Order: sequence, then structure tokens, then C-alpha cells
Amino acid sequence: MTVTPLGIPRRLLEFTLDGEPVRAPEGSTILDACRSAGKDIPTLCQGDTLTPKNACRVCVVEVAGARTLVPACSRTAEAGMEVLTDTERARHSRKVVLELLASSVDLSTTPGVAGWLKEYEAKPDRFGPDAARLNEEPRVDNDLYVRDYDKCILCYKCVDACGDQWQNTFAISVAGRGFDARIAVEHDAPLTDSACVYCGNCIEVCPTGALSFKSEFDMRAAGTWDESAQSETTTVCAYCGVGCNLTLHVQDNEIVKVTSPHDNPVTHGNLCIKGRFGYQHVQNRD
Repeated sequence: MTVTPLGIPRRLLEFTLDGEPVRAPEGSTILDACRSAGKDIPTLCQGDTLTPKNACRVCVVEVAGARTLVPACSRTAEAGMEVLTDTERARHSRKVVLELLASSVDLSTTPGVAGWLKEYEAKPDRFGPDAARLNEEPRVDNDLYVRDYDKCILCYKCVDACGDQWQNTFAISVAGRGFDARIAVEHDAPLTDSACVYCGNCIEVCPTGALSFKSEFDMRAAGTWDESAQSETTTVCAYCGVGCNLTLHVQDNEIVKVTSPHDNPVTHGNLCIKGRFGYQHVQNRD
């Protein structure tokens, strides 16, 4: 059972959301308020355990009096604010952003994108066959996880998770400029020669599958990966006494990957190398 800490009560603010009065706790973002009201605002770079970077711009909404569209993931709700989430201007902006992203990177493993492309009538193919794409082969330089930059949208979530927001390892950052910008370790070296501690917290927050478990990568390549056939069981890691929660993803009676609940007060979705990758002893049948 998940126990939600009560914390300090926050004053409720009242504002207008698509013509309807809504209330949200002081300090909430517009995206928080939209989700509480049951409105589905698309977003890629927003993470529930990270500070918003405003990188993808898919969640933009219209605010009365604002000169430009504002990112719902980071704009704080204010009393008396008038927010419109489904205007022609907001929809057109989301359509163009989705087209640009889908024309330059592979979004085939990004949850929700196929539905958004259809909803906003986005046509990435309209840029033609000569549209610039990364077309880089996945980097498989270790036995734990794979870096597939052809799927990276530069949302910076992995950089933040590895940096001062969680792990404080600072093994990865953004290298290059313009279209050549990419996530890389120091000197763009193999992962095994970097400062990476293989906690896998970057995988946990990656929204597109650019970072994935080696097990998932191999199963997708073999055509055997089937999330609909997977069960999830949350348990407690047995490696030490911290009490981290693990969610075991099991397919065909085999653990295929391990995640951690983001609302857990101990882990907040983060694990160490043993908790995230040290599960083979459970199913070693030799």
C-alpha cells in the first residue's frame, strides 16, 4: 500500500481552464491542474520526479494576456488565470513540433506518440525523403543497457537524473551544437570508459526508448518483446537495508527488466546498479 505524506496544507487557487472554474493547490503547474481535471495534455520531456526543462514544447497552452504559448509543464498556475488548452493556435504548435520530431528521430517506441500524431493530424512525411535524420546505429558497448541516439529527442531528463537532481555522478551531458547536439559521456567515449556507475536512473526517465535495458533491446530485435504479456510485481530489494522498492517486469516466467515506483518515498524511481540490474540470480537455473 502506498502511503502519501500529508505535508503542509497548501492554499487552493481558483482559475479558469477551458471556460470551467477549477481549483489547484498553490504552486501547482498548469499541467498538474489539467491532469487533475482529467484533461490529457501531451508531453514528452516532463517527468514527475524531475524539474521541468521545457525542452519538447508539446504541452504548450494558451494563457489570456500572454504574448506567446506557454509550456504547461513548468508554468505555475495563478489565481484568476484563464487557460485554454485546445485552441487552434495550441493545436497547430503541437502538430508542427510532433512533425519535426517524428521526421528527425525514431519515435516508434515512444508511448502515446502514435495517438498524438493521429489526433493532431501531424504528417512528418511532408518534409520529404531528404529531411535530416540522425541514422546512427545503437551503441551496444556493455551488457546492461543500450544507447540508441536515433530515438533521442534531447529532452535532458537523463542528464538531470545523472546530475544534481538525483545521482550526482555527472557522467553524461549534451555535446555538440545544432543538429549535431547529442547526449554523450566525456569525450564521447564508450560507456565502459566513462564515469557511469550503471544505476540505470537515466533509463528510468527516458521517454522514447533511446536508453533501454539490453534485455529489452535484444528481445525487440528478436521480435519477442510483448508488454501486453508482461506482469508487474513490486517487491523490496534484498541487497541492503535501505528498503528500495523494485517493480519486476516478467514475461514468460523471466524477469525482463526492473523499474521502481516514482511515488515511493525511499527511491522516487531511482535505484543502484544491484537493484536495477542484479536480478539474474533469481532465475539462474543452471
